[in-house]
Amino acid sequence: MTANTQNGADWQALLTRLAERKAAARAMGGTVKVDRYRASGRLDARARITTLLDAGSFVELGALTGDPAVPADAFVAGAGTVDGRPVTVGAEDFTVAGGSIGTAAASKRTRAAQLALRNRTPLVMMLEGAGHRATNALERNRPAPNDLQAMADLSGLVPTVAIVTGPSAGHGALAAPLSDFVIMVDGYGALFTAGPPLVAASTGEQVDKQTLGGPQVAIDMSGVAHNRAESDAAALTLARRFLSYLPSSAWQRPPWIGPDAGNHDVGERALPELLDLIPVNQKRPYDMRAMLGALADSGTVTEIQPTYGTSIITALARIGGHAVAVVANQPTVMAGAVTVAAADKAASFLQLAGAFHLPVLFLADNPGVMAGSAAEKAGILKAGARMFAAQHRLRSPKFHVTVRKAFGFGSSVMGANPYDNQTMTLAFPAVTLGGIPADVGGRTAKEDDETRRALVENETSGPWALAQTLFYDDVIDPRELRNVLIRGLDSCARDGAAEPIAHHGYLR
Repeated sequence: MTANTQNGADWQALLTRLAERKAAARAMGGTVKVDRYRASGRLDARARITTLLDAGSFVELGALTGDPAVPADAFVAGAGTVDGRPVTVGAEDFTVAGGSIGTAAASKRTRAAQLALRNRTPLVMMLEGAGHRATNALERNRPAPNDLQAMADLSGLVPTVAIVTGPSAGHGALAAPLSDFVIMVDGYGALFTAGPPLVAASTGEQVDKQTLGGPQVAIDMSGVAHNRAESDAAALTLARRFLSYLPSSAWQRPPWIGPDAGNHDVGERALPELLDLIPVNQKRPYDMRAMLGALADSGTVTEIQPTYGTSIITALARIGGHAVAVVANQPTVMAGAVTVAAADKAASFLQLAGAFHLPVLFLADNPGVMAGSAAEKAGILKAGARMFAAQHRLRSPKFHVTVRKAFGFGSSVMGANPYDNQTMTLAFPAVTLGGIPADVGGRTAKEDDETRRALVENETSGPWALAQTLFYDDVIDPRELRNVLIRGLDSCARDGAAEPIAHHGYLR
C-alpha cells in the first residue's frame, strides 16, 4: 500500500466515525420516543427548525456537544434564513432528557445568543424543557457567562422570539420574558418558575401544568406571553410573520413590502366604510379592529397580545407597504379607557417599536386613564406614566389621530402632545376634547351656571379651536385617512443604515 493510499484509508476511518457521531446526534431521543412524540400530531425539535426556516438553509451549531449518549445535549441550534434573511435559532428537544439544560447545552445557548448579536440577526428560541438538568450539580465547572446574560444583551439590538411548544420550567422558561415576542401552543405550552411536582413539594399546592402556567394564565392573566397558536405549525408561521415587520437588527430599518413580495395593496384608496363604522355619538361603541382592518394594506394586520389589556389594541400592520406599529383605544372595552394592563402592554410594545425604528400610529378614542379605587390600588399612575414615557422616547416617525374623544392624560399617553416629535397630528371633525369631562369638571370646581355652560359648549365644539392653534396639523375627512398617512409615511421613509436607540434612566 502506498503512502497516499494509506492516508486515504486513515481518513476514511475518521470520516466514517464522524458520520456515525453526527447521525447519532440527529437521531434525537431515538425512534421509539420520537415516533411517540410525533403520534400526537406535533413536530419534533428538528422538524420545527426546518419548518421555520427557508428550505435547505439550516446550518447546525454544536451537534456534537455533550455526552454522545445525550444527542446534541437536548438542544438543537444553528442558523438559517427566513424569507431570505439570516436568523439564529435554537430548540429544546423534549425527546432527549426531557429537554433539560445540560452544561454543554448551556454553552450552546450562550453561543447562539452571542452569534445573534455578533451577526446582527434575530434569535428564535423554541422552549419545551425541564430547566437545568439535575445532574449538573455533580459536575464541577468554572463560572462562565450564561445564556440569560447573553439574551439580556440582545434587548433592543436584535429581534427575539420565543415559541413555547410544551411545558417550560425554571431557567429555560426565563428565555420567554427576555424575548420581544412570545408565542404559546394552545393545549401544550406552559411557562412556570417550577413545575407541579416542585410546587407540590414546596408549597403543598396540587396543580396541573396548564392551570399553573398555560396560555390562560401566561397570556390572558399575567401578560408574560403574547399570542397563542393552535399548533406548532401555526406558531412557526406566526413567528415568520412577526419577523417580517422588523429589520434584522437595530442597525437597519424595517423593510418596505410591495407587490414583488405579494403585497398588492400599497396604493391610495378612500375609506367610505369608516363613515358607517364610526358613530358620531360619543356614547356609542364601535370595533376599532374593523377600522384598523380597513385602514391597513389588505391582510397585513397582526395583533399583539389580543387578550390582555383589551381596552388598548397593539398591532403590527402595513400601510402603503410600510411596516407600522399601531396603538389604538378599543371603544368596545370600557369605552377605551386606559387600564393598568393596557398601559403596561402598550409601553412594552412602544419600546419594541422604537428600538427597531418602526413608525407608530396612535388611534385615540378614550375617556381618559381609568379612574377609581381599584385602578389606584393596581398602580394606574405608575403604569400610565410608563406608557407616557415610552411614547415620549420614540424617535421613529410618530402619527396621532384623534378619532372621536381624548380626555386628560388619556390623550397624552396616546401621543397627543404638542412639540413632542410628532410627524403628523390629525383629527376627525366629530371629536370631543378636554382635560376632564366639562360638566363634571365645572361642578367639581363649583363654577357658576354660565361658566359651566361655556365649558360644555367648548368641549362639544369640535377640533376647530385647536386646529387654529396648530395643535392639529389638519382636520381631515375620515375617508381620506389612509391616503394622508401613506403620504406622511412616504415623506419620512429612510433607507439604509440606522443606529440603535440609546436611552438614559429607566422606565419603572
